[in-house]
Amino acid sequence: MFYVKNVPGWERVVRVVVGLIAVVIGYSVLGGMWGSVLALSAAGIVASGLFGFCPMCAMVGRRLDKAAKQAKQA
Repeated sequence: MFYVKNVPGWERVVRVVVGLIAVVIGYSVLGGMWGSVLALSAAGIVASGLFGFCPMCAMVGRRLDKAAKQAKQA
């Protein structure tokens, strides 16, 4: 992989669910240009949840706890 996951599992689920809700609201409630802007922004949030990597989190140096990762794998 070219990236290191920096978003924990619970946050990934939250990002996907909230992002999908925002996409639906963007297209159905707002509509027009602003609905499309909201939906496209939310699609980025969904993508970061699916991949487990957030570029903004990486820019500020966020990393997952290695001890917690190893405990889950054991």
